[in-house]
Amino acid sequence: MRDGGAAVEAAVAGELRLLDPGVRASPELVGALLHPEFHEFGASGRHWDRASIIAALAGITDQESEPITATGMRGVQLAPDLVHLTFDTEHNGSRAHRSSLWRRTPSGWLLYFHQATPFGDRRTR
Repeated sequence: MRDGGAAVEAAVAGELRLLDPGVRASPELVGALLHPEFHEFGASGRHWDRASIIAALAGITDQESEPITATGMRGVQLAPDLVHLTFDTEHNGSRAHRSSLWRRTPSGWLLYFHQATPFGDRRTR
């Protein structure tokens, strides 16, 4: 982490919660972390909105799969109410570079935008 102090820490905490299998399995818990205008460009290339990502995560029944591992998480506060995070994930052998924008709202820091870009060998970064 760098820059932003408490704001970056809040965004990182939210991002880590979203990677938690117990949170991901709960539409209520996921929804509590997503901005009403949330959207994502997933590693598959698909565009997701708030409702579709909540429904997709709720439909995942394989709780036995490997956990999602996040590495290299860094953040910067771009404005008083905006934090940008970047990090890499690995899950079931698939890796992705990730970028998230978190916005401060009256109810706290919420994920506004997320993008995942798949990548192979770490030496190709």
